[in-house]
Amino acid sequence: MKRSRRALLAAGGALALPGCSPARIAAALTPSGGYVVRRDIAYGPLPRHRVDVYTPEAAAADTPVVVFLHGGAWRNGSKDTYGFLGEAFASRGIATAVPNYRLYPQVRFPTFVEDCALAMSWAAGAPDLPSGARVLAGHSAGAHIAMLLALDPRWGVAAPAGVVGIAGPYDFLPLRAGGFLADLFGGTNRAETQPITFADRPGPPMLLLHGLADRTVLPEQSERLATRRRAAGYRAQVITYGDVGHIDIIGSLLAPLRPVAPPVLADIAEFVRSMAGD
Repeated sequence: MKRSRRALLAAGGALALPGCSPARIAAALTPSGGYVVRRDIAYGPLPRHRVDVYTPEAAAADTPVVVFLHGGAWRNGSKDTYGFLGEAFASRGIATAVPNYRLYPQVRFPTFVEDCALAMSWAAGAPDLPSGARVLAGHSAGAHIAMLLALDPRWGVAAPAGVVGIAGPYDFLPLRAGGFLADLFGGTNRAETQPITFADRPGPPMLLLHGLADRTVLPEQSERLATRRRAAGYRAQVITYGDVGHIDIIGSLLAPLRPVAPPVLADIAEFVRSMAGD
């Protein structure tokens, strides 16, 4: 079956309900069975230091765990939107932890990275999580943070078994002077804010997913990071999806859309299983 953005959007349009936000639609369309949810678990002392955990009902002790970092341009987003993702991964036998982290303008770089590092450290040893391989993943801004945590050792987190970047920005300097990104990152040309700066450092296997119709974060971002990783001798796989945009790629995990969506869930699940040694 040819999977395209056109089919995905057509299905999404047919499911839209008047007066409902996308988050509410996603929640209404997410199956409630087959997994257990625990919400608002503290991974640190502050109000945004909370994480939701989705565990398959039949989870084994060594079930793999994905720590997923949400997107939102470093200034929006919430774990509360991602129940559909927790259900999707649980349907493939994967547990998921989705943390909140502090956002701009409350904080600037590197505070949101430090928050996610704290969440990763919590996930590494949380007694109520399965003991299987930890895989770090993120969409958009969350993918940027995930790659920094995976490649730059200064954050002090145990290296995940693998890292997944979904439509992420990894090499986007210089920034426009006077724009919010320059304020967010503390300048227009700070190399330490860019994952590609650390592409030649030791790090875990990498899966980079991108839609070729993405105009928010161009797919060249994933290609450049993968090229640098491979040149340094490390494993980096890129999978692209034709006619798929920036939101489509993460929306494809929603249960009713999966039959017509690009195989994002299957590609991530296969990578996670390979990291878990299955």
